[in-house]
Amino acid sequence: MSIILTGGGTGGHLTIIDAAVEHLDEKPIYIGSTKGQDRSWFEDDIRFEKSYFIDSVTVADKGIFGKIFSLWHTAKVALEIRRVLKDKDAKVVFSVGGFSAAPASVASLMLRVPLIIHEQNAYVGILNRYLRPFASSFISTFEDGNLSNSYPVKQVFFEKQRVRGGVKSILISGGSQGSVALNNFAIKLAIIFKRRGIKIYHQAGLNNVDLVKQEYENLGVDAEVFGFTKDMPKIIEEADFAIARAGASTLWEMTANGLPALFVPYPYAANDHQYYNAKHLVDRGLAWVCRDKDLNEDIVLDILDKDLSSISRELIKQIEPNGAKLLAKHIEEFI
Repeated sequence: MSIILTGGGTGGHLTIIDAAVEHLDEKPIYIGSTKGQDRSWFEDDIRFEKSYFIDSVTVADKGIFGKIFSLWHTAKVALEIRRVLKDKDAKVVFSVGGFSAAPASVASLMLRVPLIIHEQNAYVGILNRYLRPFASSFISTFEDGNLSNSYPVKQVFFEKQRVRGGVKSILISGGSQGSVALNNFAIKLAIIFKRRGIKIYHQAGLNNVDLVKQEYENLGVDAEVFGFTKDMPKIIEEADFAIARAGASTLWEMTANGLPALFVPYPYAANDHQYYNAKHLVDRGLAWVCRDKDLNEDIVLDILDKDLSSISRELIKQIEPNGAKLLAKHIEEFI
């Protein structure tokens, strides 16, 4: 009998799969897409009994004929995946959404195999929204219910958590792909940070590192600039404040560590979900949010003059540790 993990396309989805598989007692099967990042994450991953990559397509952002084709194609592939689920005696399908998840999720409903859905974002994605009424379990850290307050964040973020006060170091993060808007904004503020004795950590994006480094050098500002790094837990631990995109994993990692942030949502995220992720904390008085076009120095200067200790302390209370273990246990309850 088998546990099936499915979904992906982007790192935000795949992070959840990566966290869950780490704590399962038996090797699961992964079903993803030939598109997106799925293969680069899990094609040769020995933690899985087997990985399948199918030609899945998205329904979002298409015209009427495109949607019809996508639905037909998903149904066709779902029939193929249905055979895999039968052959592997699937007992539960765990889906993180994204276009990679559609065929296996639909196949699970065909076979009446329990479907567990994990929604990473505050705004529920289109596939998860349609399948939610049929799911045996729906998980969202942004809602009350199963495993609320238990986003699967790596334990290192909890182990190194600390309460911040004044700002002596700052993290600017546009993700591994970077953000031109955040890069330009950071350079504008660089001299101010230097005068205040604030150390700068800047995730500029893999393609922008050299350019951003040169900008800091031209200003005579010492900054630690990088694209992708495995040392992000350590950098988050050392930072006292962050200016960052509001992907769900980033938001909850910072929350787990007690790091206050000004979130600048990616403007082209589906359904503006990064804005709603940030709003979850903003509505509780535990973060700030600002659009790319509205970024200005006064917003940051006002925050830098605040004592962030109460916000930092409350952030830590928003998420429970061991989320990945609890998630794996929840999945195994269905077998």
